Amino acid sequence: MSFKSLAMATVAALAIAAPALAEGIMVKDPYARVSAKMSKSGAAFMEIMNHGDADDQLIEARSDVAKRVELHTHKENADGVMQMLHVEEGFAIPAHGAHMLQRGGDHVMFMGLNQPLEHGDVVSVTLVFEKAGEVVVEIPVDLERKPKHGMKMMKHDHGNMNKQTN
Repeated sequence: MSFKSLAMATVAALAIAAPALAEGIMVKDPYARVSAKMSKSGAAFMEIMNHGDADDQLIEARSDVAKRVELHTHKENADGVMQMLHVEEGFAIPAHGAHMLQRGGDHVMFMGLNQPLEHGDVVSVTLVFEKAGEVVVEIPVDLERKPKHGMKMMKHDHGNMNKQTN
């Protein structure tokens, strides 16, 4: 294993082992992926926990990995087709609660990747919260993770698409 590969693996392991934390916000189990090797887009997934006494709102995500980074969700249109939509208002993170960013649901979307995302790479993403401010998360690229890995049972509020863990 080359020094560069060893260094990248070490950073990825530390990113997973040490969750990002700021003002009661904790990010757990982050990972990023692309759907195909030559994709020009990718996504990041994670659990965002709010250990504070006040609700917060994830309002933006930023990264140099892509030309555009947006908060997205999936929603079924009138024809029964799932669409990916930009969520301009962001995602509510309830006090003493959590919000999952996961495949097929809410996620951070990278559009116009500036470089290919290879398994083991690490992507730096700044999550911006209304109250907690900025949280920088080092997100490992995991192209081997299965779709349901790490998912918890979810309660769905179909009225506003917010999800909370049990």
